[in-house]
Amino acid sequence: MTGTSIVEAAPAKLNLYLHVTGRRADGYHELDSLVAFAEFGDSIALTPAAARVALRGADLPPAGPRLAIAGPFGPALMGENPANNLVMRAAHALAVRLGREADVMIALTKALPVASGIGGGSADAAACLRALARLWGVPPDDPALFAVAAGLGADVPVCVAGRSCYFGGIGDVLDEAPDLPETHAVLVNPNVPVPTPAVFKAMAAARAESGAAFSAPARFTRKPADAADLAALLLDRTNDLTAPALMVAPVIADVLAALERSAGCLLPRLSGSGATCFGLYATAAAAEAAAKTIAAASPGWWVKPTRLRPTPPDSPALPRGIVADPVAAQPACVPPPSAPFPDTGGWGVG
Repeated sequence: MTGTSIVEAAPAKLNLYLHVTGRRADGYHELDSLVAFAEFGDSIALTPAAARVALRGADLPPAGPRLAIAGPFGPALMGENPANNLVMRAAHALAVRLGREADVMIALTKALPVASGIGGGSADAAACLRALARLWGVPPDDPALFAVAAGLGADVPVCVAGRSCYFGGIGDVLDEAPDLPETHAVLVNPNVPVPTPAVFKAMAAARAESGAAFSAPARFTRKPADAADLAALLLDRTNDLTAPALMVAPVIADVLAALERSAGCLLPRLSGSGATCFGLYATAAAAEAAAKTIAAASPGWWVKPTRLRPTPPDSPALPRGIVADPVAAQPACVPPPSAPFPDTGGWGVG
């Protein structure tokens, strides 16, 4: 907590491998993935009751969450309807679930590219849920947090957990994974947004044409000894969304090639549906040198060296039997545009 604000990290989510294992009757795909989190990401700062300030003679708006957005990738979100923003929906849905008002000001610092396969929006929503849980005295493993998260999207429950684990089903099954060794990474995005539905549509079309079988789950049978061993295990696995993502954004091939050429890269891979790719490295020095080389060669790309976050020893147990809260699937209740944001005097953010 900083002053009167509660600050929560919203780290980038990496799919170290991602297998599409089947398709349900409702059209959703089932997945098997080993998820890790980077030390770099967005952040949420939550201030209680900051929204109850009347400006310029305006009537006080209904009590509810307010959202201010900053950071290098903030402008990409500023034209959106705040009611559809995952952070706003998360705050509204958890408040409804707990039977209380979400009378808070939420400041989102957007450091991750938008629609980039590293869970930016999902991580932001999850950080908001964790911050509200701290504010309202809700235990971090409370089923309400994960029910709301599941209603917001497939990646949100694992982002609420915020630690390495296996991701199954449609995001509603989280299982323990072995502790990951000290591993460094470079995240690279060509500054091309890739909508996840477009990638799954391309995959479905390719499967229909080829008749290819779905992949099998591929969870580790042992704990990796070090970064090189982790990369070796991952080489026997893949990201099944790579080929369809290349159909949507061919530049991903250039990113993967740049990572593979970099000195010390143990494994280059696409994360999620892209377009962000990552390379794994044994040391911080190797990752930082690779990031400098790639950034110099492609100055229009977003490049960030980082490290995989270790699992805290006091992490709560992963939830079992997650059931999505239907309220979270609905737009948030926000005041009409005539009610100004306390910090901007208008709907310039959100």
